[in-house]
Amino acid sequence: MSSRLKVTRAQIVVRGLTNRCPNCGARTLFQPGAFFKVNLACSACGFEIERSNDEGFFLGSMSLNYGVTLVCFLTPVMLLAYYKVIGTTTAIVLAGVGAIGFPALFYRSSRSWWLMNYYVFFPHHLPANGGTGRAGEDTNT
Repeated sequence: MSSRLKVTRAQIVVRGLTNRCPNCGARTLFQPGAFFKVNLACSACGFEIERSNDEGFFLGSMSLNYGVTLVCFLTPVMLLAYYKVIGTTTAIVLAGVGAIGFPALFYRSSRSWWLMNYYVFFPHHLPANGGTGRAGEDTNT
């Protein structure tokens, strides 16, 4: 493995925050017109986004989505109800709608952020940096 990375950690973070391929930066993580459909591979560089041998890899994105929903949406609703800024019925309706709507809207970001978190810690696994993808297949770890 070369000591100099072709794709830096800063580039990985920017690409993760903007829902781009961590390897080449193209907007190819998701299929156009299908909000919840992740591409199997990047059409620009061939990077495998979804891997059949990595079952459960994206469970972390579900946990991330759950945590962000809890902290950024449900906790503020609870605090507003607790301090009587909004009524109990309003809080229940907001919490119910938000518990379903917020994770759905945050789905793409959570998937992208989870990939970003992995490759920030293991940038040498990226094909652009000489790796072959995620752990278990990479010979230069």
